[in-house]
Amino acid sequence: MSELADAVGEAVEKGSESKLNTMIAAFVAVTATFLALCNVKDGNIVQAMSSAQTNGVDQWSYYQAKGVKENLAQSTLEQITLQRDVAPNLTPETKKLFDDRIAEQKSAVKKYEKEKDEIKAKAEGFQKDYEALNVHDDQFDMAEALMSVAIALFGVTALTKKRWLLFVAGGFALFGVFLGVAGFAKLQVHPDFLASWLG
Repeated sequence: MSELADAVGEAVEKGSESKLNTMIAAFVAVTATFLALCNVKDGNIVQAMSSAQTNGVDQWSYYQAKGVKENLAQSTLEQITLQRDVAPNLTPETKKLFDDRIAEQKSAVKKYEKEKDEIKAKAEGFQKDYEALNVHDDQFDMAEALMSVAIALFGVTALTKKRWLLFVAGGFALFGVFLGVAGFAKLQVHPDFLASWLG
């Protein structure tokens, strides 16, 4: 951020020298201010992404643990069923004990299946949250890059006095502001060509 402050300071100092530099100073000040806001919002989004990713990983770990319990219950069910089926001359009391244990294990298997489905839905929800946040993170990253380039070009414009550079810098700044506004408004605008180039 100190680079931005220096850029703004230089542009303001030079602003008193000419009308072009006065315009450049104003553009730099506005661009740098919006860039700072985008930077703060992007930092918050990165924190939310980290939280969503951590929660998703936790839920998938929990899902796997339930899967292990389900497999153990299923294996136990099969063993008890096999023991009951191959045991010769079971008394009614022993057969009832086997049947009760089989019913318990069937219930456990169903319980773990249901819990796994609920956990999976939560994990997928966190993944969707992460992906939605990632779109806005990309928007702010691209906005920051474009506005940084614009500020640099504004500085070159002030030094060279080339008016056409002002329009080039303004183009970068406007595209950056557009992406920043899209990020704040949570619009699904995502220039993939720029994201893949910067990624």
